[in-house]
Amino acid sequence: MQLQVARIGKPHGIRGEVTVQVLTDAPEDRFVPGTEFVVEPASAGPLTVRSARWNKDILLLGFEEVADRNRAETLRGAKLFIETEELGEDDDEGWYEHELVGLEARVGSRAVGKVTALNTMPVQDLLVIETPDGKEILIPFVEQIVPEVNTEEGYVLLTPPAGLLEINEDGAGDPETSGSDSDEDSAGDNAEPEANA
Repeated sequence: MQLQVARIGKPHGIRGEVTVQVLTDAPEDRFVPGTEFVVEPASAGPLTVRSARWNKDILLLGFEEVADRNRAETLRGAKLFIETEELGEDDDEGWYEHELVGLEARVGSRAVGKVTALNTMPVQDLLVIETPDGKEILIPFVEQIVPEVNTEEGYVLLTPPAGLLEINEDGAGDPETSGSDSDEDSAGDNAEPEANA
């Protein structure tokens, strides 16, 4: 079966390199020179890795088939897939963005939003949750905070520390909001702002 491992972003430099959004928890295994990707749309591929390097926390890929910036520009938004047969054994512990997007985010039995993206970072992955009132919350995707992912029933269970939802919501939303100090003391009271909408 095919597994999406990246989405191509903007060109970088003039030699045909591109930035990519990494959608795998093992980039050092997936993006080695010589690896060939199935591409969506198919007209853009296949693509073979020529080089892979990190620029701070952004992965830059060069492809054998892409010699310059103009060609790299045509790849913007393309999705990279690998053919894999070992998903069932090797990747039971990992989740990929396409499996998580659209799942309801719950704290206990209460829905707090929906998963809209998975930001794969070198140190720690982040779930992007959109609340009912349209705000974005970033949740560290670790077992202590996201103990359960249930794709069959369509939800992720969150056990955030007190104040995490409100602090992240304030940081991602209105910078003029200054209630984050009190949020930690009364996270339960402030957890349902959408009820006032």
